[in-house]
Amino acid sequence: MSGEARHLDRRRFLKTAAQTTAVLAIPHVIPGSALGMDGAVAPSERIILGAIGIGGRGRYVLGCFLHEPDLRCVAVCDVRGSRREGARNMVNARYGNSDCDTYIDLREILARGDLDAVLIATGPNWHATASILAAKAGKDVYCEKPCTKNIAQSLALAETFRRTGRVFQGGMQRRSLPNFMFAIQLAQRGKLGELQTLHAHPGGLGTSMSGWLPAEPEPPREEVDWDLYLGPAAWRPYNKRLLDGFNFEKGGGMVGGGCLEWGSHCVDLCQWANSADDTAPVEYEPKDGQLHARYANGVRLVMRNDGWLPLGSCPVRFEGSTGWVETADNGDIEASSADLLRGRGAKIGGYPADFHVRDFLDCVRTRGRTRANADVACNSHIACHAANVALFLNRKVRYDPVKHEFIGDEEANRLRSEALREPWRL
Repeated sequence: MSGEARHLDRRRFLKTAAQTTAVLAIPHVIPGSALGMDGAVAPSERIILGAIGIGGRGRYVLGCFLHEPDLRCVAVCDVRGSRREGARNMVNARYGNSDCDTYIDLREILARGDLDAVLIATGPNWHATASILAAKAGKDVYCEKPCTKNIAQSLALAETFRRTGRVFQGGMQRRSLPNFMFAIQLAQRGKLGELQTLHAHPGGLGTSMSGWLPAEPEPPREEVDWDLYLGPAAWRPYNKRLLDGFNFEKGGGMVGGGCLEWGSHCVDLCQWANSADDTAPVEYEPKDGQLHARYANGVRLVMRNDGWLPLGSCPVRFEGSTGWVETADNGDIEASSADLLRGRGAKIGGYPADFHVRDFLDCVRTRGRTRANADVACNSHIACHAANVALFLNRKVRYDPVKHEFIGDEEANRLRSEALREPWRL
């Protein structure tokens, strides 16, 4: 290379270097939201959520998630077109964009690699199957109640989340509300004396089946995917009435699931008060329009619809040898002595899910155990399912919470599970 060529190359290099230095010297303005400044959460720190099943309850709980600053919802899934579109609009309005993706088939949203967690608020027929599929796909799960359809599903749910190490939160949000938590503390810390009887409002004790309604013209798949709506439930012809979750299966083919609908709240709270999150009652008997159960430690559980104080929906009452406490959804607490209510804290009524959602998100971050984790949900639902078996058979049954079988009762044991429709598996 000639000397002139070397001189020109050196001059070009120096000019390019000077230009590069000038560019680097210009201050770059990075949005505070990208750095987590001013209370914003940096994108790398956000929990990425997908929502599956967005009806009335699903829209409410999704709204609670959308309020959380460290969460970003990126996709929604529903078998009904109007609900998909409504949920998509809701998410996009929250973030001021049009980025939210929509899906009909939950398997497609679960295949996304960017999701940390999913909200499952489908009909109860789908809850356990969808939760197990999500855990196997590596997602943490917030699932509305009732979380399972029968005893076998309850056990499969708990085993799956133990094995996969995923975080699960059952939608029993009253575990995160101060009035119920305060009443639980009174029971657990001996403030009521020796615990004797727990009372739970079951919201009905019927066990009718969903049955087979007359066939109606099936809408286009984009409007309603009937096959996916049925999911693991037995096939039947399309009927618009069955699209209302209250008319379709909640547990063991039962409409309303007997005591399961409210029981997955109220019985669950009684389980907690008795420090029985790892077990279930051992005896169940329908009696005088109520369901009476007994734990191995002698504590009794009474499921009854009537005779409650006027404290709102979902009441529970805990009775001990020296006192009692009763509370419900209006946030008030009544007790046998005013002294028991000292330090009860602020009143919060209306059973909001915000605190429960926050508990879930905190545990997604820490990998801790939520208040209504899969083991808790398993046993509180087993208590409800076993009660429903006694109601369905209209007689007393005895249950072994270690072997998870009814003792010497083949008829009752056949009701612990049900076949799933192809191709669905737990």
